[in-house]
Amino acid sequence: MVDVRVVADEDERADAFAVRHAVFVAEQGVDETLEYDAYDADAVHFVAYDGDEAVGAARLREYEPKTGKVERVAVLNSRREEGIGRALMAAVEDEAVALDLETLVLHSQTHAADFYEALGYDRSSDVFEEAGIPHVEMHKALVNSRP
Repeated sequence: MVDVRVVADEDERADAFAVRHAVFVAEQGVDETLEYDAYDADAVHFVAYDGDEAVGAARLREYEPKTGKVERVAVLNSRREEGIGRALMAAVEDEAVALDLETLVLHSQTHAADFYEALGYDRSSDVFEEAGIPHVEMHKALVNSRP
């Protein structure tokens, strides 16, 4: 059973960053200077554990009043298709509601857009490039949006 937590200390933050590094920098070739940015200081970070192993990560930050931006959603390659991404997104959405946010926005890699659509996100842009990877912007209203 995967345990998704809001990062509470430096060890958990390091675990979340290690997952991000494995997925975005090592696997996808994103420049490390793009992966870690000024938003990391103020964002709410999440880490998914299977026992003691960090297997997923995400972050949430206020983007505009009442709107949060979901970023850096990552699951280790060896652990995909196990529901970890869905568990991460549920935790992010729960935290967003607790923060009184009404809408979430995210930039999905195009290959992952169907995953987010299955969670109730709607595409709101044409394809654009971010960090050398094709993305689409997606939105979800949080009020009465979760079953």
